[in-house]
Amino acid sequence: MSELNGRHRIDGVSLLALTEADLRDPPLSLTVLGHIKQLSVALRRLQRENKAELEELGLWPPDANSAGLSLGAPRAEWSCDGAERSGCNGGDHLCNGMELRLRNGSSLKCAPGAALCQTHSSGRFRQPMVGRLDPEVWKTVISSVYVFLVCGLTSFVMVIVHERVPDMRTYPPLPDIFLDSVPRIPWAFVMAEACGLILCYMFLLILLLHKHRSILLRRLCSLMGTVFLLRCCTMFVTSLSVPGQHLKCASLSYGDTWGKIQRALAIWSGFGMTLTGVQTCGDYMFSGHTVVITMLNFFVTEYTPRNWNLIHTISWVLNLFGIFFILAAHEHYSIDVFIAFYITTRLFLYYHTLANTRAFQHSRRARIWFPMFSFFECNVNGPVPNQYHWPFSKPAFMKTLIG
Repeated sequence: MSELNGRHRIDGVSLLALTEADLRDPPLSLTVLGHIKQLSVALRRLQRENKAELEELGLWPPDANSAGLSLGAPRAEWSCDGAERSGCNGGDHLCNGMELRLRNGSSLKCAPGAALCQTHSSGRFRQPMVGRLDPEVWKTVISSVYVFLVCGLTSFVMVIVHERVPDMRTYPPLPDIFLDSVPRIPWAFVMAEACGLILCYMFLLILLLHKHRSILLRRLCSLMGTVFLLRCCTMFVTSLSVPGQHLKCASLSYGDTWGKIQRALAIWSGFGMTLTGVQTCGDYMFSGHTVVITMLNFFVTEYTPRNWNLIHTISWVLNLFGIFFILAAHEHYSIDVFIAFYITTRLFLYYHTLANTRAFQHSRRARIWFPMFSFFECNVNGPVPNQYHWPFSKPAFMKTLIG
């Protein structure tokens, strides 16, 4: 062990990532079978004791990270750019357009780009080991432009629905169990936006320090843009009556197209928030504030280590209190908030489940039904590990402290 720490520069995390193949292959090249098995058992015990750390790095379970086939699995041959290699019994193999051919006739193709191949054992696919994660900044720029344009479209649709808002004298507020049971709190909506701002600052700090910040920002923009694009459709097709008599909403015409664009720019620049002086009517189905608060909460909890319980608790408290304040302000119907929460959480979970499943990412069905997802995630190999480092050269102590 002293040789591992000294000559080969093996630290704690590297020790947890060692496999039996590393012990057999150069530069260690252990030849005594008893020593190899004893070290393998010790490493496996150490890995089980540090399961949480390995999960954060995408290295758990250990069987999922050794790209070789088990001793009982069929022999396989690798073909990469026309060249074939056989004997995939151990070690991790990098492949580019590589195909794994099993002797039983089945085959497994790998995704284009440098990615670790998935293995086949007992008819099941194993999770690929996280390889090199290319930031692909140009894709992040495209996703930023996408959410930027969707926000502009949303602002314009909000202007249109304001012109079509139902007359409060003809269409009174709809019956709502929560709104009818809980008295209105005048300052509640400001508190809801304050909760959203705190979550935004938390996410920006995580984004600044996260090693894979480009992937995080790209996913946030693509998900946020998609949800708000759906919100444009639901707002436009159905106009609900105003949820409370305190809201002084009436059908308001902005004249020609230029007048509508100016009003949309005012909503756009103010982020649709009452804290910036923006007042809108008719944009009820579904709640945009709930979408933003919930999405930020899920990103904060997803891209921080699981043992950061305090951060996760604060994030969820802000999310739940933000939703409560939206309802307590009587700015939305309960169904608006419920649908917003459901759509946001389902889309977030579906996206990340697909992103972590390499077998589905490059399927034909994924490219047809989720073209934007396939484009953004085609080169992301499995779960994104929560690793942090200081992005600037100064101050030096921060770079040393964070990594």
